[in-house]
Amino acid sequence: MDHQDFLSPQGRRLAYRYTAPQSELTFVWLSGFKSDMSGSKVTVLEAWAKAQGHGFLAFDYSGHGLSGGAFEDGTISAWREDALAAIQGLTSGRIVLVGSSMGGWMALLSALALKARVAAMVLIAPAPDFTQKLMWPEFTAAQQAEILEQGRTLRPSDYGDPYPITRDLIEDGKQWALLDAQIELEMPIRILQGKQDPDVPWKHAIKLVDALQSEDLVFSLIKDGDHRLSRDQDIERLVATCGELVGVAE
Repeated sequence: MDHQDFLSPQGRRLAYRYTAPQSELTFVWLSGFKSDMSGSKVTVLEAWAKAQGHGFLAFDYSGHGLSGGAFEDGTISAWREDALAAIQGLTSGRIVLVGSSMGGWMALLSALALKARVAAMVLIAPAPDFTQKLMWPEFTAAQQAEILEQGRTLRPSDYGDPYPITRDLIEDGKQWALLDAQIELEMPIRILQGKQDPDVPWKHAIKLVDALQSEDLVFSLIKDGDHRLSRDQDIERLVATCGELVGVAE
């Protein structure tokens, strides 16, 4: 799919796709860790938003997809900067943040920084604090030692080649932890979570529900759903959820 490039204030070249809104809202897609804007969820949601007259922005974090930079150099701080740079540099007006997995963490961090502009959020298998609370405990003692002593380890992937996890990524993630305190966000929030998710356990999402201040929060647990929630019925549910939020957000 066609894309354009944007130079962030930090000097990173970020690939993006953008459609200006004819309505009051722009939907912003925030991808997951090691994921990008070419996936089926984002392309279907993009087509829906365009058909409805809503704006749409998708972009790749540095070191991901079509953007510049090396994945290994990435941290939660850097990818948060990328998200805020893309949102602030490429969109205006009211936005709905749609974040998948790590993109859920990015959506939450972006909403905290841009509260006045965020009309609503949709979080798919959200993974706030995953570096410390999900990834680090999964490592063997040998892997943990390798990260601490050598600065990186290679992590096997179900979706491709092993990839590096750095000490910088783990250490940096601590300063953006959200689940140990109340998250002061009041906008409508919808969470879609698979119960069969091996990467982000559904009980992790329940911790997020408890931490979020918003009372207009609906948590949908899909009993046979996996982490990606990319089946036709999952994507239909995502689009329907975004459609339902339009009335609330506008």
